[in-house]
Amino acid sequence: MKLIIEIIQDADNDRVSAALTDEKYRVTFIASTGGFLRSGRSTLLIGTEEDRVARALEIIRETSTEPKNENEKRATVFVVDVAKFTQL
Repeated sequence: MKLIIEIIQDADNDRVSAALTDEKYRVTFIASTGGFLRSGRSTLLIGTEEDRVARALEIIRETSTEPKNENEKRATVFVVDVAKFTQL
């Protein structure tokens, strides 16, 4: 099991989240702030099996907006191992 932590622009949140959920990924959204101008960001938490990580990253690339500034990035993505997963 993997956890994808993705930080994107607020403007991309709905589009990226919809594309992921259309392919049956479970997505949790957290409002966050960051960057040089403290602009709005969205943090998405996506739990998935290891064999589905590559497709999730592909969806993120396809649906997030190209940055206007060359110093900006489309998204910051962390993929971490999940030692234990429980639903209560």
